[in-house]
Amino acid sequence: MNQVKTRLQALGLLDRAFANASDEELQTAIDALTDEHRDALDELAGGPTTPESVRDAVGKGRLDGTMESTALVLTDACLADCIEQLGEHADHPTTEELREVLPSLCEAHGKSITQLMLASTVAGEAPASAIIRDLLKNDDDMKLPKAEPKPITPIVQGPDVDPDERAAIKAKRKEKKQREQEAARIRREQAQAAKRR
Repeated sequence: MNQVKTRLQALGLLDRAFANASDEELQTAIDALTDEHRDALDELAGGPTTPESVRDAVGKGRLDGTMESTALVLTDACLADCIEQLGEHADHPTTEELREVLPSLCEAHGKSITQLMLASTVAGEAPASAIIRDLLKNDDDMKLPKAEPKPITPIVQGPDVDPDERAAIKAKRKEKKQREQEAARIRREQAQAAKRR
C-alpha cells in the first residue's frame, strides 16, 4: 500500500473517531485539560474551546495537521496513562497487551476519547499502528462505527416547481428534441441524395 493511501486511511480513522465522540464527551475531555493544554487547544480552535469550535477546527484542518494536533492535545492524558500502563511494552505492544489496558483507559477517560487517542497514534505513525488500526476496525469492543457516506459534490436543492409547470417544461423539451431530430433526419437524407448525384 502506498504512503499516501495509508496516510489518508489514518486520517479517515481519526475523522471517524472525532465524529463518534459526543459533544458531552468532548466537553468532559476539554474540562479535564490543564491550563497549558487548554491554551494550545484555544489556539487550534481559534478562540475559546467548545465542542463546536473543536469540530469546526477539525473540519477545516483535516489535511493541514490541525485535526491531528487537536486530537493530540485532547487525548494527551489518555495517552500518558496508556504508556504508563503498558510499561516496557509501550513502544511495541501486542494486541493482547493493548486489550488488557483498554478497559481501564475507557473507564478513566471514556471510550470515545480512548478511541480518539488510538486513532491519533495511527495518524502519528506509531510503531504499533497496524495493531491499533486493526482494533479500531475489527475489535468488537473498540471498533469505530462505519463512516457516513459523504457526497463528493455539494447537494444543491433547486427551487420547488409546480408539477404542472414541470410537466409543461418537459413537454417543451420533448418537442424541441423532436424538432432537432427531424431536422437532423432531413439533413442526412439531403446529404445521401447529394452523394447519389
